[in-house]
Amino acid sequence: MTSVLDRNDLPAVKRAVHRRLLGEAGMPAAADRAALRDRLAALLRDEAPLVPHADAQRLLDELVVEVDGLGPLEALLADPDVAEIMLNGPGRAFVERHGRLEPVVLDLDAADIVRLTERIIAPLGLRLDRSAPMADARLPDGSRLHAVLPPLAPDGPCVTIRRFASRAMSLADFGVAENAAAFLDACVGGGWNLLVVGATSAGKTTLLNVLSDAIATDERIVTIEETAELRLRQPHVVRLEARPANSEGVGAVSVRELVRAALRMRPDRVVVGEVRGAEALDMLQALNTGHDGSMCTLHANSALDALHRLETLALFADVGLPPAAVRAHVAAALDAVVFVARDRAGRRRVDHVAEIDAATRSFSVRPLLVRDGDALVAGQAPRRAARRSGHDLVDAWSRC
Repeated sequence: MTSVLDRNDLPAVKRAVHRRLLGEAGMPAAADRAALRDRLAALLRDEAPLVPHADAQRLLDELVVEVDGLGPLEALLADPDVAEIMLNGPGRAFVERHGRLEPVVLDLDAADIVRLTERIIAPLGLRLDRSAPMADARLPDGSRLHAVLPPLAPDGPCVTIRRFASRAMSLADFGVAENAAAFLDACVGGGWNLLVVGATSAGKTTLLNVLSDAIATDERIVTIEETAELRLRQPHVVRLEARPANSEGVGAVSVRELVRAALRMRPDRVVVGEVRGAEALDMLQALNTGHDGSMCTLHANSALDALHRLETLALFADVGLPPAAVRAHVAAALDAVVFVARDRAGRRRVDHVAEIDAATRSFSVRPLLVRDGDALVAGQAPRRAARRSGHDLVDAWSRC
């Protein structure tokens, strides 16, 4: 190719330059951005000398970002309104903005998607290939990435990046008015053990972060997550993150093992990012051994469904406990369930807060706060007292 003047051909020019750079044995290190830019400029002049100057500069900028950064994803990751990026194979990309999904145009083929994903996960010691076609990773800003390759994804590599709000959020962002927020703060400060539940992408982790603001600054908190996402603002926080097996299939550290390790670290509170499996039993035991005010999240369709699902997950531990004993553990360990959901406009809202009755034969809950339109209104008064002195939950609830 000696000249390219048609703007429709500019993406092909960019791909050709990129391929030539990748094929060079003496390719400049990405860290040396000036040398990298000079070499890309030389290749661009050689590949298409008649490209107009303005187009050449734009292509050069895009090439530098692709080689030294995350290419077309950079602009989306810099957009504060983008909450999630979804690449469904080549030519099919979507983002979530303000709770709504919308398509976007990204110039990425299958090889580009894999290359960008490998650039993210390689520093973490992870791999993504046919022998390991799935990967979970965390971006430097705390966003979470999940990738699936063919043959598991027959339409091409699929990547999902879930981002988290850069600004500090409050309960008001979840449709909770000041009086109801004061009650939830009293529940956290008073040492109630809370289960935050909801559907996928309902805002469970974000809400857990917000609720944690009510924890006193002089308490030692240990957080446990499969992929570290929580950002607690207290000064005395110990963060633990599970580790998958390496390329040889060894070295995995599960959330369950970390829950057990956390109990040896003298925590005042234990916060589990999400309960997914047998670690549910270890978490329940932790909550029943004096770590008042602990919290975790769980996927469920309602407060009552969450208790049944937690019981099922605890039975996965396969230690021979009868269901009635596990049910008693759940009723004794947890005080309330906070259910968060999206409304029809895509906004995340606290839908209801339910207190757990201490019955062991069958689970039952009592609605403390229920959503009525745009407001959370008071339901039944709480029966459980605060686990820590200095908090009157009934008085705080009466102001709702």
